[in-house]
Amino acid sequence: MTVLPFEAARHLVEEHARTVRLPDRERIDLLSAAGRVLAEEIHSDRDLPPFPRATRDGFAVRAEDVAQVPARLKVVAEIAAGQDVAGISIAAGEAAEIMTGAPVPDGANAVVMVEHTGPTDGHPPPYGYGRRSPSTGHTVEIQRSIQPGENVVPRGSEARQGQTLLQPGIRLTPAAIAIAASVGLSNLSVFRQPRVAILATGDELVDVSVHPAPHQIRNSNTYSLAAQAARAGAISAPLPIAPDEETALKHLIEQGLGSDLLLLSGGVSMGKYDLVEKVLSELGAEFLFTGVHIQPGKPAVFGRVAHQGQTKHFFGLPGNPVSTMVTFELFARPMIEALSGAIPQPLRYAQAKLKKEVKTKTGLTRFLPAELTGEFGSLEVELVRWQGSGDIVATARANCFAVIPPDRERIDAGDTISVLIT
Repeated sequence: MTVLPFEAARHLVEEHARTVRLPDRERIDLLSAAGRVLAEEIHSDRDLPPFPRATRDGFAVRAEDVAQVPARLKVVAEIAAGQDVAGISIAAGEAAEIMTGAPVPDGANAVVMVEHTGPTDGHPPPYGYGRRSPSTGHTVEIQRSIQPGENVVPRGSEARQGQTLLQPGIRLTPAAIAIAASVGLSNLSVFRQPRVAILATGDELVDVSVHPAPHQIRNSNTYSLAAQAARAGAISAPLPIAPDEETALKHLIEQGLGSDLLLLSGGVSMGKYDLVEKVLSELGAEFLFTGVHIQPGKPAVFGRVAHQGQTKHFFGLPGNPVSTMVTFELFARPMIEALSGAIPQPLRYAQAKLKKEVKTKTGLTRFLPAELTGEFGSLEVELVRWQGSGDIVATARANCFAVIPPDRERIDAGDTISVLIT
């Protein structure tokens, strides 16, 4: 048996994730690309912004003209967003009324916010004071001096033409989708989503559509793992429930190895009917670890096996539902991300003050269902009252996992601990 500390087990999975072959590519419509993994470089087709852009409603001016205030400038133009400013130039003593997002005309090097201006010559208040001023032919009073470049985004300051904006391997967030749209791409090359086989084992399990006998339970693990796999970017391929019988289990495992990754739940402990490791051994599997010093999820298994000329990785996850969900997040997720063509992401932790004292035994890193509350950097966490790793009702009330180090028997209320955000 190879039972590893948590950090060593996680690093081992990450090492193997870096060795997987990149999936095939496909081209999809931009509107369907959210959440997929980019398979091509995205370059800017022009400077961004393509013109010096005003960031405030106000007046485009020469900063040197308003070094001494109040200053009166002649309004020679009105510029709205999307307007062509060719032929408009601001000379000494002049200004142009300008709207947010509009191009700053030649000659101007700053924008004075409308709040810092006032009407002159008996004209109505300028734009922004409740009435719209005549577009030109009047003067405006500038009441605050301004530095060159203030309230202006220079041309090309966000990106230069030809610059690489997005690299392959990133997951396409709404911001990444916006970038692709801004450079004129209506479709993208993305990596094919991996297919993940899910095999729940155990004679005690029945499908969700079956009314269970008193000694049976419904199979929830297939559904929770399918949801987690989808969130990680995979397509799930659920298999029928595997009985605690070697021939049938072997057949279903072989079927599952036809997918890119095999996730098994149950059958990995030390009981008489825990047959998963035995059957995998008969198939020539190499076990990279057969347990991890964590709670819940200590019996978790990770390995690889040759199947039809390819090396396939597998995870044997404990059958208790909370253990299944925790070990998926800790170990299976980075492998799925790699199989998706993505760069595996590190675990996300936050720091929070413990609301109530925690006492436990040393030796295991514990990931206990908890509720994180608070805001603005003042976070508190409290363990959810639960009945062990089969208590999915309690886990559904949690929004994080409190991380208890393996060397702490007691953590006092008010102490800061790490919480795992999933």
